[in-house]
Amino acid sequence: MTLKQSPALEVVKACCRALDDKKAGDLAVLDVSQQSSITDYLVVASATSEPHLRALGIELEKVLDAAGVRIVGFERVQASGWLVVDAFDVMFHLFLAPVRERYALERLWRDAVEVPVGPLLGLAPAKPARKAKAAGGTKAKAPAKRPAAKTATGKKAARKPAAAAAKPAKPAKAAKPRAPRS
Repeated sequence: MTLKQSPALEVVKACCRALDDKKAGDLAVLDVSQQSSITDYLVVASATSEPHLRALGIELEKVLDAAGVRIVGFERVQASGWLVVDAFDVMFHLFLAPVRERYALERLWRDAVEVPVGPLLGLAPAKPARKAKAAGGTKAKAPAKRPAAKTATGKKAARKPAAAAAKPAKPAKAAKPRAPRS
């Protein structure tokens, strides 16, 4: 899908980059221009906590102000887990994850065209990985190893003999059936 360049799309790009920089999760952009008469784009993102939600809202406000975009509405009810910023051509919905799941705006606007976020953030589209061939004496890199599990160190580890550290787990006791109450 090729995106038609527009001032609203430039605002979406700038705001998506700012939200991504502030660690907004699960960023989604929907082109609702064919379904809505009040806005062209919906940007939906998740925050990890109420303070994170506030920080995302403040950053969004700064970016919109720097771009010269007038904020028509800014709605946030304390401890609701949902923040809405109306910038006329673009509406932003920032949620805490459980609230986003509950209201499911993406499902509500399922007829809208989903705009790929990667290109908006300046990321190249993902290409399928190819197997690297070893060419002329160079070796292909081995896959990265996972870090080993942490082991006990210090005084406590020195006091425990190896046999005591490797005790087999005790079998679980079977629950006794209870007599019904009368």
